Amino acid sequence: MENNDEISEKQLWKRIWSEFRIPLLVVILAGICAIIGGLLVLFWFIRITPLGYYGTATIGLWRMNWVVGFMILLILFELLFVGVPAGLFFGLGGYLWWRNLTLEKKQFFKDREKKKTHRKQEYGGGGGFGFFMFIFYCIYLAFDSHYNAPFGSEPYTYWVYAWFLTIMWLLIYVGIPAAIILLIVYFTYWRKRRTPE
Repeated sequence: MENNDEISEKQLWKRIWSEFRIPLLVVILAGICAIIGGLLVLFWFIRITPLGYYGTATIGLWRMNWVVGFMILLILFELLFVGVPAGLFFGLGGYLWWRNLTLEKKQFFKDREKKKTHRKQEYGGGGGFGFFMFIFYCIYLAFDSHYNAPFGSEPYTYWVYAWFLTIMWLLIYVGIPAAIILLIVYFTYWRKRRTPE
C-alpha cells in the first residue's frame, strides 16, 4: 500500500512537471533570486549601519542593545527589499496561475488536497521558547545595568551566568504563580470531582 502511495506521488509530480514546467522554473528562479537578494541586503546593511561601526567593530565592542537593534533593523530591511516584493510576486503569480487553470485541473488539485488533510501531520518544535528567553535575557541585563555594556567589558562567564540567572528568575516568576493556580484549581475543582457524593 505504501508502494502505491509512493508511485502515485511520483506520478503526480511527473504530471505536474510535464504540465507546468515553465511556471515551476519561474518559481525556482524567483526563489533563488530572493535568497541571493536577502544575502545582498545583509551584506549591504552591515556596511551602512552605524551599529557595529559600519562593520568594523570587534565582538568585544558589541553590546546587547546593538544586537537587538541590528536584528530589528535587518528584519525590517529584509522585509522591505526582499520579503514584500517576493510576497507580491509569488502571491500575484499564484493567483494568475490559479485563475488560468481549467476547472478540471482546479478540481484535481482540490481533491488531492482533501486526501492529504487526512494524513497524520507531525510538527517540529517552533522557536518560541528561545525567542522569549532572549527577551527575558535582555530584560535581565537591563535590570543588571549591562544592556549597554560592551561584551568585552566583562568576562565571558558573566554572560553565561546571566543566562542561567535569567532562567532561574523566569522559573520563580512563572513557576510560583503557576503552582499557586494549580493548587487552587486542584482544591476547588479536581478534588471535588474525585470525591464521591
